[in-house]
Amino acid sequence: MIKRPLEAIAALCGGTMLNDSGGAEIHGASINTRTIQPGMLFVPILGERVDGHDFVSNALSAGAGGALWQRSKAVPGDLSAAPLILVDDTVEALQRLAANYRDELDLLVVGVTGSNGKTTTKDLVAAALSGSFRVHKTEGNLNNHLGLPLTVLELDESIGAVVLEMGMSEFGEIDFLTRLAKPDVAIITNIGESHMLQLGSRAGIAKAKLEIVAGLRPGGLLLINGDEPLLLEGIRSAQLPEGVEVQTFGLKNESRWQAENITGDAVSSLFDVKGVAELQRVALPVAGRHNVSNALAAIAAAKKLGVPADVLRRGLERLQMTSMRIEPVRAHNGAMVLNDAYNASPTSVRAAVDLVAGLTGYGRKWLVLGDMLELGPQENEMHGEVGAYITPLKADAVLTFGALTRHTAAEAAKHFAAEGLAGRVRAFDDKTELTAWLQAQLAPEDLVLVKGSRGMRMEEIVHALQRA
Repeated sequence: MIKRPLEAIAALCGGTMLNDSGGAEIHGASINTRTIQPGMLFVPILGERVDGHDFVSNALSAGAGGALWQRSKAVPGDLSAAPLILVDDTVEALQRLAANYRDELDLLVVGVTGSNGKTTTKDLVAAALSGSFRVHKTEGNLNNHLGLPLTVLELDESIGAVVLEMGMSEFGEIDFLTRLAKPDVAIITNIGESHMLQLGSRAGIAKAKLEIVAGLRPGGLLLINGDEPLLLEGIRSAQLPEGVEVQTFGLKNESRWQAENITGDAVSSLFDVKGVAELQRVALPVAGRHNVSNALAAIAAAKKLGVPADVLRRGLERLQMTSMRIEPVRAHNGAMVLNDAYNASPTSVRAAVDLVAGLTGYGRKWLVLGDMLELGPQENEMHGEVGAYITPLKADAVLTFGALTRHTAAEAAKHFAAEGLAGRVRAFDDKTELTAWLQAQLAPEDLVLVKGSRGMRMEEIVHALQRA
């Protein structure tokens, strides 16, 4: 993490010291008093409902070595002698501090964005690089205008490579993050439907994701999903920095990095990288063809950064996935449960359905689907289209939770009713009722996929199945 005298922190963030620091040195930064460690810089955020300035005293009492303070707010008497740095805006000061610290670091940066698969791809890239570099990666959901700067400030100067996840919901957000991060390699995993409410269309989403090129370092590499026409079209008009190369990866079209001979089960995948002799039968401890596509991006990034094929292969085999991304767990009765509850969009749900459809050796295969949020005016139609995609050949039963997935259930029920299986599609408005019904039906040899948007908290169903 950043280690600088408090005066140096003030210079890096564009602030001025309220008092003499007494030689204090800062070790890291936090915006949350609950995570303050001795010597950290506390950054109070002025929110709509909570003002972080109200907690500066608590942070200093917990051992913070100093704090930012927004000039527009009067400093209370009990803090008049405190180690405060006065700034015009605490958020902008945090971002400026991170940007200047990043410029001081001698390390390689991989930036990852996309509608789906960002976190999994981040994990894959970190694994592929781990045999050649000391690697740091974005933790949790620290991928926005606050999280990415905090991640940068976590970096030790001995870190050789960092993998930064970049999220967004509006135009301009990726542009800001990439200019701060200055990646050597940028990856766009895909274009889905998330944030249609804010961006209007999939074309708008593609435009927002392609903002990542703005911060690419000269001579860097942009990796885009070659199976996504919107990215192939959008890159033609993108303003690329000097010497930046564009490569494609994918499963369907003729991409620069392509996989073939893909096999797998509920917990792993095996594939060949087409035309690369030393990357045949690459093993991943994660299921799904879409994750093979993500792995191709990780392989391409690692090769760009000089990682030998045998080293990146071993790294991928040791992959540690972030939780709730097709995470295999066992129900109390022994049934296999795939916990994919972190988030959902039409694209990612279809990919999950395809995964389930391709798995064999199980009794019944259950799809448990929660609402997909932030899809905009077409949300009902999109939920219905997902339901129309689900047939009895892909799953044995469909259970939905939420008002929007009633449209999913209604469309799926048409396929099941045509086969005399109408009772295998059920829509629930109560999560506890859904869970109880599933527990009563679930056999030890069955497979269950649980997926939904973050706001639906579908992992509660997974946890209940584990406890039953």
